Amino acid sequence: MDKLEMLKGFFGHTGFRTGQEELVDALLAGRDVLGVMPTGAGKSICYQLPALMLPGMALVVSPLISLMKDQVAALVQAGAPAGYINSSLTPGQCAEALRRAARGVYKLLYIAPERLLLPEILQLARQAEISLLAVDEAHCVSQWGQDFRPSYLQISQFVEQLPRRPAVGAFTATATAQVKEDMEKLLELRAPLRVTTGFDRPNLFFEVVRPKSKDRYLREFLSARQEQSGIVYCATRKLVESVCQGLNQQGVAATRYHAGLSDQERRQNQEDFVFDRARVMVATNAFGMGIDKSNVSFVVHYNMPKNMESYYQEAGRAGRDGEPAHCVLLFAPGDVRTARFLIDNASDNEALSEEEREQVRRQDLQRLERMTSYCCATGCLRAFLLSYFGEEAPASCGGCGNCVSELETRDLTVEAQKILSGVARVEKKYRKGLGESLILRMLRGSKDQRVRELGLDSLSTYGIMGDVSREQLRDYIDFLIEKEYLRLDGEEFPVVRLGSRARGVLFQGEPVRYARRKPDRAEKMQSSGGNAPLEGEQGELYEALRALRNRLAAEAEVPGYIVFSNAVLAALARSQPENMDQLRDVQGIGERKSQRYGKAFLEEIAAWKQGREQE
Repeated sequence: MDKLEMLKGFFGHTGFRTGQEELVDALLAGRDVLGVMPTGAGKSICYQLPALMLPGMALVVSPLISLMKDQVAALVQAGAPAGYINSSLTPGQCAEALRRAARGVYKLLYIAPERLLLPEILQLARQAEISLLAVDEAHCVSQWGQDFRPSYLQISQFVEQLPRRPAVGAFTATATAQVKEDMEKLLELRAPLRVTTGFDRPNLFFEVVRPKSKDRYLREFLSARQEQSGIVYCATRKLVESVCQGLNQQGVAATRYHAGLSDQERRQNQEDFVFDRARVMVATNAFGMGIDKSNVSFVVHYNMPKNMESYYQEAGRAGRDGEPAHCVLLFAPGDVRTARFLIDNASDNEALSEEEREQVRRQDLQRLERMTSYCCATGCLRAFLLSYFGEEAPASCGGCGNCVSELETRDLTVEAQKILSGVARVEKKYRKGLGESLILRMLRGSKDQRVRELGLDSLSTYGIMGDVSREQLRDYIDFLIEKEYLRLDGEEFPVVRLGSRARGVLFQGEPVRYARRKPDRAEKMQSSGGNAPLEGEQGELYEALRALRNRLAAEAEVPGYIVFSNAVLAALARSQPENMDQLRDVQGIGERKSQRYGKAFLEEIAAWKQGREQE
């Protein structure tokens, strides 16, 4: 079979996506490649297809057990012989996997980077015919990347010990120019074909929200998506625990994932999510790199991440099947303080010198500034994201939270002068400073006992903002903090102080322009990309097909999306095929899957049609 026949037969696609064919052809010709493609763009096919076509066995270096399991399960379901070796296997299972690999049973063998230099792996690699070496999540090799893993530095040593150097492919979803350079240098790629496809994911709806209560917003957000599966990212383990517990108490089937849990519990919780026993995963950023679950319909960031690379990678775990998905970031000024604390106290990169660690820290703080700018942006969020990764974009996409909501702008100079004057008088009276809540109460003229005890009612600015609601005043203060007219000082109990820009407003008459997106942002996916959600009869058929898919998946003991993705189910509901040829025309249905599942889905569609006719 040629490459297009293989593409359709194993993966169900009739054509290549942008960048895929060039990378496939280069690996088939024995040339190294460097592929930077966003999550959901089909990176894995770029090395899986050549592996199936070339003689011998491909080695795939992958950092996470979950990713290996997902990809191997999907390959096996598609009829491609694949296996993996990692710490989840018993010694006996590892030995059996090695024996199968040595006998040529596998076309692809996934392996953790930490195991590459083990004697048994080196022996296998020297004896077997290695068709190519694919490095997934290759940005992990760079100390300037957001996920540096020293074990990735062993990859080039491993290649040096092979009797014949195979083509090496490095793949990642996000990489700056510095990280790309490191990937090429540290993996010792030889004159690689470099392909960087567009970073845009049109089916993702991006939104930044500043809710009065994050918990209440999350509860309402999930209530509107009761049939959908998604991820909620939190900055700390403590928050993961409290958010997950709160969701469970509200009747949401949620589970959790962070580095403080045992390996066994993390594996169990991840399986519950992947198999849809828990529809919501609440996790730190320890969860998800390379997660292959395609039916993730939303990603909520309960806190702002430390950098744009992490945010785009984590948000990109939604909508991998091409269906519309929602990526919302719940922002509060305190998130910046938390992120800075995590950067200043990072224990990663122990392999670096003190000078290198300080350089990484400074770079992380610069990335944090850009992340904060995204959260405070009033323009198109998609344009901001694409510009960050060096890609040109229209000024408005028409399909993000900012583009579909109204911008409120006005002169805030007088209000800012009042607030800054109040903070200045508090600083003069209390050198240690006071927190935001007390300053807010003083400005509004609260008769609270604590306000009177501290003598705040004696200040000339007491009650100066009494005509402004508590919520509006808090928003003004948050705005002034974001724009550096005010600053928060301290970690556990932060106090409000004058910022670097306060003097210009107080003494030089500099104007303050307030710009905020109104809070009534559209919840519904507005993006022009992806398919519109199914409604009416098509929606009913989709639900029937989804129930069938889940039953078949349970019988096969695989996640539902391994049988057919949500996108395939939606295509079946729209096209309603009547025979096997029509069913095979649906994108995403390969020969093996049509043979295994086609009859059941055609019968379900026929039965549904008959039921509609009899009504």
